[in-house]
Amino acid sequence: MSYVAPPLLHQQLFSLDHAAWVDLLATTENLLIIQDLDGVCMGLVKDPLDRVVEIGYLEATQRFDSHFYVLTNGEHTGKRGMNGIIERSLGGAELAQLGRYYLPGLAAGGVQWQTRAGDISHPGVSEVELAFLAAVPAKMGDRLRHFFKQHPSALPAPDLEQAIQASVLDNMASPTANLNTFHGLLSDQPEVYVALQQAMQELMEDLLRDAASQGLNGSFFVHYAPNHGRGPDGTEILWFGQGGESGTTDFQFMLRGAIKEAGVLALLNRYYAARTGSYPLGEDFSVRQAPHSHSELLDLVNQNFDPALMPTLVGVGDTVTSVVVTEDGQPVAKRGGSDRNFLHLIQAIGQQFGTGNLVTYVDSSGGELKNRKALRMEDRRGTSVVVEGPGDARDGDDPLVLNVVFPGGYRQYCQAFQTAAARRPLTIKQSETMTLANHSES
Repeated sequence: MSYVAPPLLHQQLFSLDHAAWVDLLATTENLLIIQDLDGVCMGLVKDPLDRVVEIGYLEATQRFDSHFYVLTNGEHTGKRGMNGIIERSLGGAELAQLGRYYLPGLAAGGVQWQTRAGDISHPGVSEVELAFLAAVPAKMGDRLRHFFKQHPSALPAPDLEQAIQASVLDNMASPTANLNTFHGLLSDQPEVYVALQQAMQELMEDLLRDAASQGLNGSFFVHYAPNHGRGPDGTEILWFGQGGESGTTDFQFMLRGAIKEAGVLALLNRYYAARTGSYPLGEDFSVRQAPHSHSELLDLVNQNFDPALMPTLVGVGDTVTSVVVTEDGQPVAKRGGSDRNFLHLIQAIGQQFGTGNLVTYVDSSGGELKNRKALRMEDRRGTSVVVEGPGDARDGDDPLVLNVVFPGGYRQYCQAFQTAAARRPLTIKQSETMTLANHSES
């Protein structure tokens, strides 16, 4: 019998071959990792202020140097931003700054750029837009208090104010109402929780109208996370909680153009510039200039990026959903999740350029939030295999293929990531940075 080699990682579905994944990250010189944060490198928690990140993971990102960027709908800055998590995990801002532990990449869906040193900018964003966003958190708090005045018996007053403080995320570029805490408090009152989701949706619509009346029509959009994809008009479909699931918990008021898939192009643009000194899309390119459709984004890559320099892209995320519903007597798949579109674009770029791009999925269903579907495992001939992903098993033609999966969640992913980093050769620049960090700890 002749030996048949297993398919390459980018040709596989639900692969558990973490050793091959580690080997690819450790040995591929022209590599670009684009990674989400929540649920990927740290656990999902109800209160974002409780998030922590492991120092070993932060050190591992340094070994990848300019081959690693984050892409998140969260933010680098602010009370609940990633920088604060890093500083608390390290024991203070001084060590984070001295050791250059900040994570480079795009936040707020792509409009907040940060360097490894922690320098922040908002490409393509006006001061007027930032001023409007600054007033949004207070309006979120006011709307939550108004809602519970209409439902006075739902929660005791002390729990209510504490929950509001935990739920209003005063992000600079993407203020958010996060209902995770309320979902837990209202677990025995599902009808009140769904009414609260509806109230937050109404607030988002009111904010859009207020912006238009102030001459900022088209400046903003609303991101629901997780969601059930987009409707015919391009707006995201709210996922109402039911059966114990929280559905949509994050109501994010975001800048137009701040979509993760556009962020992939902005990061590729910077990656090429770091290697060649030239920006394929121009030095001032931002996500706000990018088209929104999958096909147009892919066309822009094809038209502007030199195929000979295209890296192998590894996209990493944890939020991918699909559900099959019946419409007009026919099954229809509603596909969503805040990581879906950027992972799909990375997959498509790999297919177009023949670079073997990998879609990596981290199962975050083991966290505190009940809005993630666990990977389903079976034992076959003594070997564990994944037989069902995070989407609907009836959705048989989902174009997104999850090549490598980590059923053990962020801890399993971080361990594999750190193993790959330890095997990856250091550059002189990286060696100097890590020596400085080690010296500061002594």
